[in-house]
Amino acid sequence: MLQLHSRPFDWTVRFGAIGALVGTGFLFAAAPALADPSPALDRFSFSVGGYNADPKFNASVNSPYGSLQSGDIKPGRVTMPRVSADVLLGDSQGISFDYYQYKRDYSGGIASNNSFGSFGSLNTFGNANISTKLDFAKLSYKWWIGSGNTVLGLGAGAAYYRATLGASASAVVNGQVGTYSQSSSDNAIAPLLEIGVRHAITPDLRLFADASGVWKNGGRFHGNIYNASAGVEWFPVKNVGLVLAYNVTNIDLTRDADFADTRLKVRLQGPSAFLKARF
Repeated sequence: MLQLHSRPFDWTVRFGAIGALVGTGFLFAAAPALADPSPALDRFSFSVGGYNADPKFNASVNSPYGSLQSGDIKPGRVTMPRVSADVLLGDSQGISFDYYQYKRDYSGGIASNNSFGSFGSLNTFGNANISTKLDFAKLSYKWWIGSGNTVLGLGAGAAYYRATLGASASAVVNGQVGTYSQSSSDNAIAPLLEIGVRHAITPDLRLFADASGVWKNGGRFHGNIYNASAGVEWFPVKNVGLVLAYNVTNIDLTRDADFADTRLKVRLQGPSAFLKARF
């Protein structure tokens, strides 16, 4: 069977942006004092936590003989690791970084009956396994409007995403009974737009809401990723706090191929919790 592979996303690249933000944060801490920003913003912050989502996904994995399609599946809740960091440049501009990974396997009764003329046919039977993995990272430049307890943020930047889809099943391929196994993987960089609002009830109790969109129309690997979240930040001590939010994420990615498109559609919604350090 045809196997498609691309170079793994190097962990040093993945966290290089975090290192740059951390370094910038300490640089600001050592620099001469600046004018105080809005109490809704921090000079530098770093958050680590998890996104507990209830996913609904639809995946198709292609081969020269046909496509194995899952249909709409709700495989149960999954907790995804998530990391974010923000650096304020001056009083009204900044840099923001965010990373998460979605990974899920599904096994169930999935059938396929496809024919591609002279290339052959694929007929699956019994249970099939579908594995999905998505890495998503974004880096954006933000402009904050306002200087009181409430500020509006506008952001623009770039997002990196990498998706891997795999499938295996008992199958009849060109009249021969055996095991069908197929995988595809690809990555891309796409433009990103963001909007957000921050409100400080007190310097240690704040509300926020964010929305972002990533889209890419051209190229072999294209699609869109949208995210919205709203929540609260509470700092029981000056530099360490707890962030609670509710998130909705919609992912629709397609990898074009000669015989059939590989497609991953995922809708995630659920709460997230973070520990946040600010300076």
